[in-house]
Amino acid sequence: MKFSVFQLSRKGGREKNEDRMGYSYTKESCLFVVADGMGGHPEGEVAAQLALQTVSLDFQRLARPKLDDPADFLENTLLSAHHNILKYAIANNMDDPPRTTLVASVVQDGNVWWVHCGDSRLYFVRSSKVLARTRDHSYMELRGAGVTSMNPERFNRNVLFTCLGSPSRPFFDVAGPTELHRNDRLMLCSDGLWGSVSETVIARELGNKSVSRSIPDLIDAALRKAGSSSDNVTAVAMEWEMAGGERFMTDDEPADSVDANDAEVDAVSKDGMSTSAAPTPPTP
Repeated sequence: MKFSVFQLSRKGGREKNEDRMGYSYTKESCLFVVADGMGGHPEGEVAAQLALQTVSLDFQRLARPKLDDPADFLENTLLSAHHNILKYAIANNMDDPPRTTLVASVVQDGNVWWVHCGDSRLYFVRSSKVLARTRDHSYMELRGAGVTSMNPERFNRNVLFTCLGSPSRPFFDVAGPTELHRNDRLMLCSDGLWGSVSETVIARELGNKSVSRSIPDLIDAALRKAGSSSDNVTAVAMEWEMAGGERFMTDDEPADSVDANDAEVDAVSKDGMSTSAAPTPPTP
């Protein structure tokens, strides 16, 4: 495998950054994750961090060096993250559990799979065109998809109807496998990005620039448009190059070239996952 990856997160106009992002890889498989802790509930950043940690640790445990079934992995690890958030709430006597969205993607055998719950999105771009994107689990997106069984006047159109950490079992969608072509781009992002930047601009930026240039430019554009009221803005993106070693870029600066054949699991951080900076919550 050969690919380039770049990730970046900005607090925007919020008091704290409740987004979390990361990636991990082995010789034959790689994982990308974004989680957006939900406001209106306590400790959204803890929920996002627990989700990120759960998915990362599951990947490291099961990708030896690749996953038996990426679709099953994504479904099971999402549910594990949900249960770990609920366990954390019980252990801390919380009446209202922390909650988060989640979008995660696995690239393996030249194909991509993804899962999402909530409104953090994945964009799959080829030749400056969006081939696929996740559909938000929101009343607005349901209405746009032609679902008319509910009365839209009763709901805020932007409210999510599912997330990780809610009392009920989360609703989620799994997609793939989809074959990757050389120079395809994947971007996973929080709503702070796509809520301020159009899909046309996202496709153009990802399609015409390297991920190390397009992601900072997209995040800057989102922050400028939203101004002082900007949400947290987070994205991790990959450019597929097919064969050979791997080169990684993280945050603002390019990292040294890394050959995946030299390591079983990426060790960018101690837990094997490159993440945005945040305190680690207690293990559930």
